[in-house]
Amino acid sequence: MKNKTVIITGASTGIGKEIAKHFIAKKSNVVMNSSNADNLKKTYEELGTPYNATYLVGDISKKETGQRLAALALEKFDSIDVLINNAGIFSPKPFLDVEEKDLELYWNVNLKGTYFTSQAVIPEMIKQQNGSIINIGTVLVEHAIDGFPATAPLTSKGAIHSLTRQLAAEFGKNNIKVNTIAPGIIRSPLQGKIGIENADSLAGLHLLNRIGETNEIAEAAYYLATSNFITGETINVAGGHTVGHTI
Repeated sequence: MKNKTVIITGASTGIGKEIAKHFIAKKSNVVMNSSNADNLKKTYEELGTPYNATYLVGDISKKETGQRLAALALEKFDSIDVLINNAGIFSPKPFLDVEEKDLELYWNVNLKGTYFTSQAVIPEMIKQQNGSIINIGTVLVEHAIDGFPATAPLTSKGAIHSLTRQLAAEFGKNNIKVNTIAPGIIRSPLQGKIGIENADSLAGLHLLNRIGETNEIAEAAYYLATSNFITGETINVAGGHTVGHTI
């Protein structure tokens, strides 16, 4: 991945920040995005204002943000080799309490963000006859939990899982690989945002009896970015979350 160009959305905190750090360390050219200007600038500075990285503030639910990211990648680094659609929001809410505005929020940020940013980079990948798109989904699409009602965000994430397979089918002939990483419970600021004070209390959801770390998602993203023969797959990075239960 040295000198390859990687666009990462939602790169200012948590999983996205760790993915950016990982690819920068591997000497990839990285374009970081977030809608939070302060967090994004702070993260860029924490990473040492690396010469092989740049950033762009923008709301990923807006089509023009994806277009601006693609243009910036080409302007600064002359290629678009990998897109990691990490930006997203997630929060539980009982089904009967979900309002139309909730659905619109999740579909705009999670699905439209992934959809339009992919749409912005694929033309360049077709020209190159090479590329990799990595979407971030969730194991909860295939493994529902009674005590964690989240139909609104899950429908948008489920759509991303389906989008992955269809894009893999449409653009396989152009050597564009499209895959999804479905994380289990990962230690990140997200837990605090949704009211989970002790993320380790959820360790029992995984057969390995621990929660995941952000670097484990970053390593999976790097593996998929470098693979030339994996496409259309959903890779669960979840410590056995979907495989079975401990009793």
